[in-house]
Amino acid sequence: MKSGAASAFVERTVDELSIDDERSFRHVSLYADLKEILARDRYVFRVLPEAWAGRWDRALLLNLTYWGATGGDVLESERVPADVVAHAAWHHLAAGALGIVPGVPASAEALFLGESIASAFDIYLVGRLLGHAPGSSFLATQVPAMAEAASAAGVSEGDFESLLESVARDPESGFADLRGLLYDATLALLPCRGADEGLVALARFDDHRFAPLIHHYELSNWVLYARAYASDARAPDARAPDARAAAVDAALRGAADPLAWLSTHWVDPALAARP
Repeated sequence: MKSGAASAFVERTVDELSIDDERSFRHVSLYADLKEILARDRYVFRVLPEAWAGRWDRALLLNLTYWGATGGDVLESERVPADVVAHAAWHHLAAGALGIVPGVPASAEALFLGESIASAFDIYLVGRLLGHAPGSSFLATQVPAMAEAASAAGVSEGDFESLLESVARDPESGFADLRGLLYDATLALLPCRGADEGLVALARFDDHRFAPLIHHYELSNWVLYARAYASDARAPDARAPDARAAAVDAALRGAADPLAWLSTHWVDPALAARP
């Protein structure tokens, strides 16, 4: 239909985009810091060419297939949801902290660690916004999607509501638990040679409180991307551990508040280093 359309993306910094739902995030101070880091670093988002403007399905396909962990998120238009800004900023910070460079294969641990942090921040935002901005468009899209994943996993509506209530009571704990689960599950799936091994690997996490949400996070894309592009992709079951990623993972598990650790070790230094 549009095979002759120009294929060049339009590049935009965060200051050149309209941010949706940002008012709902005004009480989340960490969001403002994350946005400021993207602005100072002139982080580039890529907007679909005019011929494809508004095609969220195309933008989603490209983001899931070529997520890369080093930026360049594809947007359907020059409007971006506030949660996507935060997600992009965590990837940007992780790339710097873990030595991920565009065009240079990173370790599977580094890829999964960055994505687990960025994705788990969503559950933190759910917890924070439920009590402060229940009319948020972020909640209007994310909560039903999470509920659908939980329902598919056999969770009742009442149990899902209880899960959300627990996250609202302690968003930081929600982030910590989900971040660890996503990282552990992807590393467990990476060396599996087939569905039989994959089933056994997933079963290890069945008792985790966020296990019903695993499929919401498209872990197959994480694993397949790492198998194709990670520096240790050819022998995922015999890879040498990435010491830098392992150290950050251990620090996050040992911290009373992993988000506070990330603020102290990643966010604050990034803000201090950039005028």
